[in-house]
Amino acid sequence: MVGTAPTSGDIVRLAALRRMKAFALGLLVLAAVVYVATLGTTTGVLGFVNAAAEASMVGAVADWFAVTALFRHPLGIPIPHTALIPTRKEAMGRSLQEFVAENFLSEEIVKGRIEQAEIARRVGVWLNDPANSARVTAELASVTQGAMTVLRDEQVAEVLEDVVLRRILQRPWGPPAGRVLDRIVEEGAHHRLVDVGIEALHEWILDNEEVIVRLVSERAPIWTPTWVDHRIGHRGFVEARDLIADIRQYPKHPARVALDEMLAGLASDLQSDAATMARADAFRDGILSHPDVRTAFQTLWVTVRRTLEDAVEDPGSELRLRTLDGLTAFGRRLAHDESLQRKADQYVADAAGHLISGYRHEVATIISDTVDRWDADDASRRIELAVGRDLQFIRINGTVVGGLVGVLIHAVTVLTH
Repeated sequence: MVGTAPTSGDIVRLAALRRMKAFALGLLVLAAVVYVATLGTTTGVLGFVNAAAEASMVGAVADWFAVTALFRHPLGIPIPHTALIPTRKEAMGRSLQEFVAENFLSEEIVKGRIEQAEIARRVGVWLNDPANSARVTAELASVTQGAMTVLRDEQVAEVLEDVVLRRILQRPWGPPAGRVLDRIVEEGAHHRLVDVGIEALHEWILDNEEVIVRLVSERAPIWTPTWVDHRIGHRGFVEARDLIADIRQYPKHPARVALDEMLAGLASDLQSDAATMARADAFRDGILSHPDVRTAFQTLWVTVRRTLEDAVEDPGSELRLRTLDGLTAFGRRLAHDESLQRKADQYVADAAGHLISGYRHEVATIISDTVDRWDADDASRRIELAVGRDLQFIRINGTVVGGLVGVLIHAVTVLTH
């Protein structure tokens, strides 16, 4: 249990509470004085005054008892169902928690308030100011620099190995690779790559006739004349040149069709043939299990880290300047594009609604948890300071209304006699 020291606001509220208590008590004393002064008088105007004073005292005392019973035992007497706040603060905390969760943290209310707040437009106007965008950029740079400082290279390498490599090793490559290749062949996405390769090969052949002739001559039998070797080499060059030119020119060339069929067959085997799938997995294991792979991951991370550190430390770096320009441009668009504003507000509202819908009771538990930690007497004191002044009007109204009821009852008595 914890108690809290009074604040300056508590002192002001305590003074106001004491004034209202004194005023309510003053009305009770006034009613008692009038009652005693008119005691024994039952006729005439004084009879009405005596009846009003008597009823006022009853109303004042009854309402004093009701108000006091909320915070403590009246006159220190442990009457049942009194001192409700100190004795039932846990139950009251849970009830308040449920009330807030059901009536204030509802999805409809939160989403409605967010939509009315025009968050997107306000954020856009704020980001449109270059000074604010620069501030956000500096904060992002600071956060990134801090993250780079905390992360250690060997730990990152271990995480990459555990999270990336091991997960990849646990999954077969054949079927997913086959599905990807099948989709590529079906859509003809590989044709552009084939065209580039054929184009490069055709240009190489045209530029390297002597190389092709020499290669053929070097592999010819030693007993053949040199001029025959050159003729055969030249013929090989011409045939290769014409073949590649035909493949390059005709999209339906048999070589292209054969390549498509080969790739389609490989895609099918990767998804259904056990031997092909095993070879794919063996290829995967051979690459990812190599000791240099982890070193490569660590080297890549070190390079990325150093590049980021250099970029975020320099206010004039390309990264920070681009980030600043991007934030300012985004803010400008968000500030003036009503369609984008509606979409952004809707996203924020949906996200908040989802969080409230799933976690509103967990959020509201802060109320019951806080009340549970309060000291019983301290909780009663603080609640009385917060609402006690207004509750004194109950005592005042009880005194006044009681007097009016007393007059009414006395009037009925007089008329019936």
